[in-house]
Amino acid sequence: MITTVDIRTISDSSLAVGSAGPRTVTIDRAQESGGYGPGFNGGERLLRAISGCYSNDIFREAGKRGISVRNVQVTVRADWSGEPVRAQNVSFDVAVAADATQADILDLIQHTDRVAEIANSLRLGTEAKLAQFKAIPLR
Repeated sequence: MITTVDIRTISDSSLAVGSAGPRTVTIDRAQESGGYGPGFNGGERLLRAISGCYSNDIFREAGKRGISVRNVQVTVRADWSGEPVRAQNVSFDVAVAADATQADILDLIQHTDRVAEIANSLRLGTEAKLAQFKAIPLR
């Protein structure tokens, strides 16, 4: 399955709207970095991708096991450093409330950690390459 997402900035600003099919999200730089601040920046979106994927995967994997999940909380942290600057020391904490035994919930959490697509993409070093580009002179 191929997934495509797109972002487009609002004219003359860093504020952008990202879309995937009919869904949209606001993206921007932090105010202290020259943005307007209403949207998530790229680093926050990366960490939200980890947490969102993991949460969705908990529900998917729980369904396969007949476990009814009531609540999932995922907190992701990263240090931004290095040359070039990149996410380092990425870690996340998970809490799952479900109609199951503690042992079954713990097994679900550990299993999901092994199959979570976004975390595995980062762990296994998925390449991100610039495929096409164009310059559009306005003067």
